[in-house]
Amino acid sequence: MRALHDRQDNFRSPLDPYGAATHEVINQPVELSDYNLYDSDAALKEAVRREGAVWATSGLEAFGARAGSADYLEQGALANRNPPELDTHDRYGRRIDLVRFHPSYHVLMKAAIEEGLHCSPWTEPGEGAHVARAAHSYMQTQVEAGHGCPITMTFAATPCLKLQPDLAAQWLPKIQARVYDPRNVPADEKKGVTIGMAMTEKQGGSDVRANTTRAIPVSAASASIARSASTAVMIGWSINSAPNALRWRQWSIA
Repeated sequence: MRALHDRQDNFRSPLDPYGAATHEVINQPVELSDYNLYDSDAALKEAVRREGAVWATSGLEAFGARAGSADYLEQGALANRNPPELDTHDRYGRRIDLVRFHPSYHVLMKAAIEEGLHCSPWTEPGEGAHVARAAHSYMQTQVEAGHGCPITMTFAATPCLKLQPDLAAQWLPKIQARVYDPRNVPADEKKGVTIGMAMTEKQGGSDVRANTTRAIPVSAASASIARSASTAVMIGWSINSAPNALRWRQWSIA
């Protein structure tokens, strides 16, 4: 018993008088932060060069440093840890249907839009434009992937809208703006908007091929609102986050 007591005494120190400290863990990595997501990714750099976007290197390096910083990575962790909250009514009982997002979500949305992840190949076309955007998006989604939904939907909306010039003229200036405007106001009052899509299918789910919605023309010049036993509607969100549908404007699909 004395020998055991002596061994225990050897593990005690003035800073740990009760021997509560355990051994040092040496087979686990340290936190990966404050590094450059672009410079440290040999495969990404090679792909950018190979696919004709070497001209974007300086911008990608700068963005890679920002995306890999501890502060920016923390924004992604906070946005992912704090899901949106739905307020159906304000404190006076008025219906508002407002989805509130954590401030970190707005930080990431603002950064993505200012970097042009929602529009750059359309507003600045050229060799490797899509490659450069893809490289930016690849790094941004390593920080937090969820906000990539409205960014990607907005990016995909431009070629669709161009098929119907009157809608393109109305929506593209704000869709392609590099201004993030999270205010809960109608689209006409916003400096920039993002786009979302809403679909309802009674029998639908992950098997999109099973959907039975059909389109009904609304005019000779435009396409249609789709209706059947279920309904599918495309909408342009006037709120800079796809789940927030307080104020929206319905459009026809070309």
